[in-house]
Order: sequence, then structure tokens, then C-alpha cells
Amino acid sequence: MYSYENSKSISLDQYGIVGAQVHYQCTPQELQKATIDKGMGVETSNGTLAVNTGEFTGRSPKDRFIVKDNITQDKVWWGPVNIPFEPSDFDALYQRVTEYLGQKDLYVRDAYACADLNYKLNIRVINEYPWSNMFASNMFLRPDQQMLSSFEPDWLIVNAPGFMADPQRDKTRQHNFAILNFTRKIALIGGTGYTGEIKKGIFSALNFILPVEHHTLPMHCSANVGADGDTSIFFGLSGTGKTTLSADPDRRLIGDDEHGWTKEDTVFNFEGGCYAKVINLSLESEPDIYRAIKPGAILENVIMDAHGDVDYTDTSITQNTRVSYPIEHIPNIQTPSIGHHPKNIFFLTADAFGVLPPISKLSPGQAAYHFISGYTAKVAGTEAGIVEPVPSFSACFGAPFMPLHPTVYAEMLSEKMQAAGVCVWLVNTGWTGGSYGVGRRMKLSYTRAMITAAMNGSLEEANKDNYHIHSIFGVSQPRVCPGVPTEVLSPRKTWNNDEAYYKTAHKLADSFKENFKKFESYANQQIMAGGPLV
Repeated sequence: MYSYENSKSISLDQYGIVGAQVHYQCTPQELQKATIDKGMGVETSNGTLAVNTGEFTGRSPKDRFIVKDNITQDKVWWGPVNIPFEPSDFDALYQRVTEYLGQKDLYVRDAYACADLNYKLNIRVINEYPWSNMFASNMFLRPDQQMLSSFEPDWLIVNAPGFMADPQRDKTRQHNFAILNFTRKIALIGGTGYTGEIKKGIFSALNFILPVEHHTLPMHCSANVGADGDTSIFFGLSGTGKTTLSADPDRRLIGDDEHGWTKEDTVFNFEGGCYAKVINLSLESEPDIYRAIKPGAILENVIMDAHGDVDYTDTSITQNTRVSYPIEHIPNIQTPSIGHHPKNIFFLTADAFGVLPPISKLSPGQAAYHFISGYTAKVAGTEAGIVEPVPSFSACFGAPFMPLHPTVYAEMLSEKMQAAGVCVWLVNTGWTGGSYGVGRRMKLSYTRAMITAAMNGSLEEANKDNYHIHSIFGVSQPRVCPGVPTEVLSPRKTWNNDEAYYKTAHKLADSFKENFKKFESYANQQIMAGGPLV
């Protein structure tokens, strides 16, 4: 039996898993060796573990379920995002999974989520595969010996990638599943080797627990802190720059994906690591992530040559190539991963229509509206049949992980934002001078300059009461920004074609309004007033 600088061993009989060979609290080095010995992974030229997650190289939202019971039935926003599952069906499936895991080599890890110990959630993870357990070691917070000596789990993750459900018998959609049970406090995952299901299961659980039990806002965002202690938060969907823009050499990283904002006005990281995309990764484009890929990290679904050198441009397995690593692999981090309440919040969107300003200031109502909307755009050519930009909306910039109605999170954000006097900015990292195919992507150097000016106060100082109100979206556009050409700040002027600009802007505004119809009956007057003016 492997050990982690302690002699503690545990039995899994209490979980219905009998006769398993338990490898408890293994080191990453031991787990990497076990993965290679079992033929489940290989090492790159610099000794990083690389694995293939199999059939699934991303999450499967249609196979994510929540048990509908006395805790959840009146609180969860049931529908295509939060699909109900019967308690009796869960119990039967859980028994089948635990019987499957009996007599196997299993890898067990005690860890926790939430860097603010007032909100700590102890987690016991039971994995069928050693590299899945290494992922849990990377991504959850790692308890010290004193914590381990008295560790009692609050939640259990049972992860069985090799178990295939029978949809007719097990009441799943297909053979894979990820199910949360808030009464039994279990995340049950089977039929998929994609490791993201492990961390997102606990994220989803915290998205229910923190607001309901602690009046704490869970957020799908990155966060960093400046030298004077000012915290900034970055919300954004995939491809908008959330990880890139929070990695700032002049600021310390709190975390890159999942955070809580407490009633005591602290912001804390849920995790102990990062799970970054590596498509087209280079030392020049993402130096922190590139250098974090070393022994202890896990690469997923990448292609290597005969010498073990990774080709990050090769997407023959998936475009969702990933790396997980402990946050300590990043040099400039906040320790512990906690900051004071945010001074600035940035909503990042890659507007491929090219009509939103590169930066604009939001009122509280607008902030709530855009938070609920969670807009970005798919660009032409990325999917078959797409010949022009397509709006994409994900409520709260993370709809697949939000068990409660989006307006619950939006109203909490608005309340906290106003109480703390936070500035909220909408930042378009997408196109300027026209839509995708005509215009060009906003320069990263300009976006960084705008965000820096917002954070250090020079953007406000330069504009004061001189913001221009966008005629369609109603947001406040700065007329000047240090380090950015003035003409860049007005999307209309970059087009040199007013008629085409306004036609496209009206089209996008209509998409916002159509998407928001499903939220109107829940939203208050202030939120409704935050939408487009047309």
C-alpha cells in the first residue's frame, strides 16, 4: 500500500466497496509511476505525464443529473441544465458502481475545497484510475498532516470511468453519467475518463451549498490581487481571455477558474490548481502555463513525436487539449488563495460581431443583466454550417454548473457589488472594425492597457462624467484611455460604415432580448432596465 508520509489506511466497506486494494494518499510521483506501469500514460520529453481520456475529451452536459429530493426539489432550477434523477434510481446505480469497484486497485485521496477555511468542504475521492487521483491531487486543496490526522469527509466522489451504465436499467441517457446527490453528499461519475467532471461536480455542489447555506456567491471566474491588496475578478466563457488576462506579472494570481465571494467580503479560490487549455500553447503566448508543464502536471489528449516533444497545434484528438497542475507551478501567486472584496469586475466577451465597445462601464442593473446573459460569440468556420458569427449565451458565465436559477446569483452579485462600491466593466476581446471575416481581433496589448487603466483608476480619472452612452446597448463608453488610440474606443468609428454597424448592432441586441425572455419573469425592474435600449 502506498502512503503519503503517514501510516494511515482506510477501509471502503462503509461505502459499499468491499475487497478493494486501497492506495491511500499517494504522492503524484507514485501515481505517475502507477499510470505508466499500467500502460495508461506516457511521459513527455521533460517528464510530464500525458494521458488520453478516451471516448470523452470534454464534459457531457446532457448526462449531468441532480437527485431530486427534499433538499433540492424546491430550490434547483430544473430543466435541460439541471436534469432530475430519482433517489431510488441513484441508490440502485450507486450499488452497481460500488460492486463493480470491489476487488479492484483503487486510489483514494482526502482533500478539500475552499481556501477560506470558514467555508472548507472536506472531500474524499475514490478513483478507479491512478491518473484520475493525480488530477484530484492537482486540482483540490491539499491538507497538511494535522488536517489528515482528524479528517472527516463532508462529500464523497466515486469515480469509475470503466463502468458503463445500462440506460434502460439505470435510467441514464447513455452509458456515461455524472450525478450529484445532496442528501447522501455523493458525486457519482461513471463511463467517462474526462477528469473535468471530477472538479466540476464539486463546483456544482458548491454553487448550491454556498448561496443556500452561507449567503456566499460562487463564481466561475479568475481573480488576481495587486500590490496594494486590490482584487480584480474576470468572468468569461472559453476563448474570451479569462486565464490570459488574470495572469499579470504585476499582480498575484488568486485562481483561474472558481471562486467564492463571502458575506465577510473576502474572495477565495475553491481549488488548489489550474486546468488550462493548451491548444496552440507557446512560451511566447502563455509563459506561465507553458512553464507550469513539468513533472507533477498532467497533459490530456495531446500529440507527441517520437522524442516526447508535444505538438500543441495538433488537434487530431480534440481541440480541448488540457493540462492540470498544482497552483504552485505558477510563480506569482497569492498565498493563501484569498483576497479582499473586489475593486473591479470584468465581464469578458469575444464579440465576433464587432459591435460592443472594447471596454465600457456598467451600472448595477446592466451588470446583473450581462451576468445573467453571459454572452460571447462563435465565429464563422469553427463549426460546420456556420458562415457568420453566432451569439452564444451561458447564464452567469457558467450555466452548466449552476443548480439555482441564474437570477439568484445575479441578485447576489448586484447586492454585493453595490455594497462594496465595485466598478463593473464589459470588455470586448473580440473583433473591431467589422465582424469576423471583415474586421480584426482586438490587440491584446490594447485590452491589457484598458484593464490596467480601469484597475489603477486612470480610466475613470481621464473620463469622469465624459462617458459616451452607447445608443443601442446603453453602456458607458470611455472616450479616452491611456495607452490606447482614441479611435479604437468607438466601435462605430472603426467600421467606417454607420449603416452596416447599426444594422449589425441591432441584430445582436435582438439576440440578447430573445435570450433573456426566459429570465424575464424572475428578473426585477433594475435588471430588466439593464438590457439593450432598443
